[in-house]
Amino acid sequence: MSSESRDQNADVADRATPVEIFFDVVFVLTITQLAGLLEHELSWAGVGQTVLILGLLWYLYSGYAWLTNHVPPRRPARKLLLFGGMAGFLLTAVAIPDAFTGSGLLFGVGYLIVVTVHVALFTRTIARPAVRRFAPYNLGGAALVIIAGLLTGPAVPVLWVAAIFTQTVLPHLLPGHSWVGSAASFHIRPAHFVERHALLVIVALGETVVAIGMGARVDHLNAGVAGAVVMALALPVTLWWTYFTDTAAGEAALERADDATRARMSVRVYVLTHFVLLLGIIATATGLHAVVAHPETPAGWPAALALTAGVALFLAAIADLRHSLGVGRTTSRLATAALVLASTPIGASVNSALHLGVVIILMLVMLLIDGHRPGAPLSRAART
Repeated sequence: MSSESRDQNADVADRATPVEIFFDVVFVLTITQLAGLLEHELSWAGVGQTVLILGLLWYLYSGYAWLTNHVPPRRPARKLLLFGGMAGFLLTAVAIPDAFTGSGLLFGVGYLIVVTVHVALFTRTIARPAVRRFAPYNLGGAALVIIAGLLTGPAVPVLWVAAIFTQTVLPHLLPGHSWVGSAASFHIRPAHFVERHALLVIVALGETVVAIGMGARVDHLNAGVAGAVVMALALPVTLWWTYFTDTAAGEAALERADDATRARMSVRVYVLTHFVLLLGIIATATGLHAVVAHPETPAGWPAALALTAGVALFLAAIADLRHSLGVGRTTSRLATAALVLASTPIGASVNSALHLGVVIILMLVMLLIDGHRPGAPLSRAART
């Protein structure tokens, strides 16, 4: 193969590369930290902090997903820059537990690194004009997060909200700066795009398994705890099954769409909808941790609601994915989400293990009624 052919192949995103998977593993430390934050602050304040932190970091992760879809990190220089982005994400993840109180400056510095690396990588592509339009807003958002890290009190969440507004809303208020309009210039490659997000979901679901292991009390291990651990594993399995039922059809839907429609669908499904989906995984992991820690007693309202709200958010996100991509009916997902939420009193007042069993049964019934098997987002890559 000639050097010219190799260069051309290096700029085609046909499937996720190992360095992208490594990047996702680093990013998912964010999910782990946020689940721990929510567990220790199971209140509306904790929920608000979780939403703000994930909102900031997910916005940038999405930017990197679009980046590597457009510029595959196969060349050494690109890999090294991507490792710099990983370092930034690692710093933000380490700072998450006290991001609003004591470690906000570390979070801000890591966030600035992530933004700077992202801009540097994108300036090497033909999408430079679109990136130049958004770069000032991203850098401005990072500056607001750093300022928040130097302060304490009510000003901190206000500055975080301002940072999110600066990055995600303010650009749309100016003529010619819409997300979808700029996204259309990135030439999305569906096979890679769907696979990349599917791999992230797998790694994120692994966080729920970590929650199971961390929640089990080995000093009081008995048949009840062992049964709860096994049951707890069944829930992320049903979430995995639910997500991967639609991946192959979702890829096909993106393939059929023209560039502008594909960009609009991708922004809706893989930026907004997946943000809700990840919030659901975080809340579910928090609820599972409480179940395996005390399977024979009621979990209480906050922990029981974390479990059911997490599953319901996940299902609502899947329903929106199906609606946006036109790949299946939404009724079963939304109806099951409502039934799962209705089961909250069981875990809050009766028994947490029984509650988990009810949620698992509801999920299995939904999947069996649909009669689908998980799709394979890697089907195309596997044939090449």
